[in-house]
Parts: sequence; C-alpha cells; structure tokens
Amino acid sequence: MNGMLKFTLAAAVAVAATTGAARAADVPIVPYVEPAPIGGWYLRGYIGMSNQQVDKLDNVLFATGGTVQFLDSGSFDSAPIYGVGVGYQFNPWFRGDLTGEYRGKASFSALDRYDFNNDGVWDGTNQYTATKHEWLLLANAYVDLGTWWGITPYVGAGIGASNNTISGFQDINTPNAGVAYADSASKWNFAWALHAGAGWAVTPNVTVDLGYRYVDLGDAQSGDIIAYTGANTVNNPMIFDSLTSHDVHIGVRYAFQ
Repeated sequence: MNGMLKFTLAAAVAVAATTGAARAADVPIVPYVEPAPIGGWYLRGYIGMSNQQVDKLDNVLFATGGTVQFLDSGSFDSAPIYGVGVGYQFNPWFRGDLTGEYRGKASFSALDRYDFNNDGVWDGTNQYTATKHEWLLLANAYVDLGTWWGITPYVGAGIGASNNTISGFQDINTPNAGVAYADSASKWNFAWALHAGAGWAVTPNVTVDLGYRYVDLGDAQSGDIIAYTGANTVNNPMIFDSLTSHDVHIGVRYAFQ
C-alpha cells in the first residue's frame, strides 16, 4: 500500500508538471523594453497665429485742449508667429525652455473725432493706420499634469522681453484734407506670458505640441508724427499702450534621450 501511494503521488506530480509546461508554452514571450529615461535636453519649433489688442492710443497733442473721442479704439489683424527654443525636462512633471520668436506684421486701424474749441461741434476726424511686428524672447517654465493615452496636458508661465516695432504709420484727416506720417520706431519692453496646452508623444523622442498663450508685450510707439507739409512743432509719437495677444500654436519637441 505504501508503494502504491508513492506511485500515485509520483504520477500526479508528473502530470502536473507536464500540464504546467504545456500551459507555459502557450504564453507568448514578451521581450523586455527599457523605458525611455525621464529628463534631458530638447529642441522645439512652432508656428501659430496671434490675436492682438491695444488698450488705448495716446499722444501728447491729445492733452493740449479740446476733446478727442475714439469712434474705433483700434484693432489689429491676425498675424503669423514663428518660434524656436531649447529646453530641459527636469523630471516627469517639470520642464523649462528658452524661446525666441518672430511675430509677423499685423495691420492696425483706428478712428477718432475731435472738437478743438469744446463748442459741441466736431471739427474733423483722424483715420490712423500702421503695421506692427515684434521679436519676443521668453524664459518659460511648465508643469506637466500627467499622461493619458500618450497625451500630456500642461500649464506654464514665462517672462522676458519684446522688441515692438511700429511702421508705416499714417494719420489721414479727410474732412480737412490733412495727412501726417511717422517713421518706423522700435522699443524694448518687459513681456510675460501664461501657457496652456497638450503634448502628444508620437515616439519616445518626438512630441507634437498644441498650445494656447496669453502674452503681454508692453507698449509700442511710432516715430515722430510729421504733417505732410513738413511742419512739426513738438515731438509727438503715437503711443500704443498695453499690447496683449491671445496666441495659438502647433509645434514639435525633439528630446535627446
């Protein structure tokens, strides 16, 4: 009986071993893949469009008496954006980069009317036109908010400087047959930005980035405004006070991992 028990146990062990081996043979062998390291340098490039605003126009002649009323406070057309940058991914959730971009020429127009003597009679109008472009330099920091199906949303902020150029400025006064103009002028300003967007990891090294940005570009000004006759009694550039923009962009980040 002892011998029979030993034989039965041995047979059971053999059957179990054979069944386990058969099942193991059915399981596919998945090779181990080393995950991409988190951290390291990256390059980025992007293109986009701007949607720009100006808080107000100002000129020293506005304060010399009379009343000036803006019928159209001024607006810009959209303009293209082209940017490049270099950055570093510090850990899975924090990264930073330095970017430089050219913001293409945006056409501007505004319209006012004026009453020289404050007698309740409008004496004329001024139709203002110009174009504006910038070079924008920013140092940015971003917080990546987690990854789902290869998509990583993020928020961020940046500070830097913007070189704003006003060119082709004209002031056309149709009722009084007057025209004034100004040369191009550029001005450096402190700039800051807020970011939001999402990156899609196409490969461990390549990420497609779709983003939104609110940017404050500071002020801009034209050159000295001169009448078509050449007359000019005071330095009076047109001030474009508080330029801001809502930008959208799409680009690619390439990580050196």
